[in-house]
Formats: sequence, structure tokens, C-alpha cells
Amino acid sequence: MVSNDGLVATEASTGIRLGVVDGDGIGREIVPAARRVVDEVLAVVHGPRVEWVSATMGHAAIDQHGEPLPESTMQALDDVDGWLMGPHDSASYPPEVRTGPPPGGAIRKRFDLFANVRPARAFTGVQSIAPDMDLVIVRENSEGLYADRNMFAGAGEFMPTPDVAMSVGVVTRAATERIAHHAFRLAQTRRKHVTIVHKANVLSMTTGLFLDVCRDVAASYPDVTIDDEHVDAMAAHLVRRGADFDVVVAENLFGDILSDLAGELSGSLGTAASLNCSESQAMAQAAHGAAPTIAGRNRANPTAMILSAAMLLHWLSERHTDPLLAQAGKRIEHAVAATFEAGIATADLGGLVSTSEFTENVIARVHRR
Repeated sequence: MVSNDGLVATEASTGIRLGVVDGDGIGREIVPAARRVVDEVLAVVHGPRVEWVSATMGHAAIDQHGEPLPESTMQALDDVDGWLMGPHDSASYPPEVRTGPPPGGAIRKRFDLFANVRPARAFTGVQSIAPDMDLVIVRENSEGLYADRNMFAGAGEFMPTPDVAMSVGVVTRAATERIAHHAFRLAQTRRKHVTIVHKANVLSMTTGLFLDVCRDVAASYPDVTIDDEHVDAMAAHLVRRGADFDVVVAENLFGDILSDLAGELSGSLGTAASLNCSESQAMAQAAHGAAPTIAGRNRANPTAMILSAAMLLHWLSERHTDPLLAQAGKRIEHAVAATFEAGIATADLGGLVSTSEFTENVIARVHRR
């Protein structure tokens, strides 16, 4: 079925509506893989059917609309509960369309996806530096030291002269409170431990405010243990004793850096899932990039995208009060873990299977009890 604005809707039903945006590079392989897994698992658990609404981003959108993120895509995402989002390769876009923020940042800002939740979990069968790591980094996603997200209009970077570049970091009580609540609620479902990351010894006003507000919010969660770490010390602690941490809450830039580090320590960015969410919408997007050098060769690792889709199902379960969606998310997680445990992996993890073969193995295990 094709709508008047050119968007394609398939498998229409009275169930949930989810967007699907393949993006650039390997996105055209890993996003369809994740979509297949979602359809299969929901059929297995007799969950709601999905109406998939397709939209374009990146090179495909440039070819069709002359820009990497057309308004028709934004409008499509307005009307869905959540979406699967592929990576973008904005560095390869023509110069004339690289004037604004990259598509991912623009979408996060448009829909106020203030929480970026990034698990780092080691899997049996995947070589890792921290084989006991199982933590989640909750990254404030709307302000902080990221220049493309901390101003109402324009960017927080500017150059008063050709030889001087400056940047503004923004931390507000309101944004810190909501990300702190998100982190503490998540900790209550896990091991009830939150670590606040900051640099208040140097950035005493901005990250000092972040630390103080997180501590204030902690008072509402007496069952959760809290501690705090300077960001540089936290990086060292992740390397030395990553298994000691449960939920880590941080401002934007710190959370971005630490989550990439934790992803590699736990195995690979190829297994690093990610969910960007607000209270009303969520975007499943793997933490890694578009990997254009292997795109179209059936070699990409779809794990991170598949696990991101599982995170989306958990988020939808809470929003719709539907335990079948949570069951589906858990089933995907178990299927991926069992696939790795069986010694099946893509080339980036030292394995021999292709993207499609790995996906078929996950689907086969989704169908097992």
C-alpha cells in the first residue's frame, strides 16, 4: 500500500505501528534483518501484529528528495509509536546537503528523545576484555556538551575569528531530573545501583549541577544504592572492573564516549544495542556506524540492530501494558545469546557466517521453547 506522500505501509493491522528507516551503508541489511526477527518473534508469542511504515533517510532520501532527511520522513515518524533506525553516513553526503546536523541528531532533537539507553553485555562465545560486564549507560541526549543539541536554534559552536573556536555546554535542572529518574527506574528493575558520572572538580557549575540534581533525585529511590565517579576515573574503572557497575548515568558527551568504551570492552560495537526514547516515542538504533566498506556484501553483523529492536519491544511493553511484547523482547535476547553460545558469529567477531545466515540462526532459536 502506497500513501499519497510516497511512504509505504505493509502488513497493515490493528496492532502497533512502527517505522522502519534503513539509512545508509549496512543499514540496508541489518535493519531488514531486525524487522524479520521482530515479525517472527511476535508471531511465536502471539503478540500484536506490526504495521510497518517505511521512510527514507540518507543517500536514498537525497536521490528521491534532494536532502538526507525530508519532511515526509519526519511526518511519518510523527504517526508511529517507535521505529527501527539504520545508521547514517553523513560524511559521504554531497557538501551542499551537509549544512545541518546529521539525520540522527536532527531526529533526536525533533522528537525530544532525551534518553539514550546503551547496554554493554558480554556474551558467552564472544571474546571480550570484560567477560563479566553487564551494565547500562543512560546518556542524557538533549543538551550537555554536544553542540548540535544544546540550543533552541543553531549550534552551540561558533568562531569569533578564523583562529578561535568556542563551544557552549548546557546543563539544566529539568533535563537532568528526567534523565536521572529514567536511570533510577531502570536500576530498580536490575541490581539497584546507579553510578553518576561527572567532572565537577573542573566543570563545577555544569557537571556540578548534573551531580547535585542526580543526588536530589536519588532521595526518591531509597532502595537504590548510588555512587559517583569523575569521567576520567570512570573510564579507567570500566577497563579494570567493569563488572562492578550496573546503571551509569551521564551527560551527553561523557555518556557517548563511555558507552563506546563499554561496548568494546564487553565484546564489540557490533553487539552494542541502543534505544533513544522520550515518554511517548522510541527509536531503536545500533550504537555503531554505517560501515560503508562492507555494505552490500552480506558481511555486516546485525546483532546490535536486532538487540536494539528487542529494547524497543520492552519499551513498547511498558507503554502499552502488554506483557507479550516484553516476552518477545526477552525471547530475542535469549536467541541471540544462544546463537553466540553455539559458536555462530559474523566475521567481525571471528565467525564464518554471513548477515543473512546469522539472522536465520537467531530466528531458528526464537522458535525454540
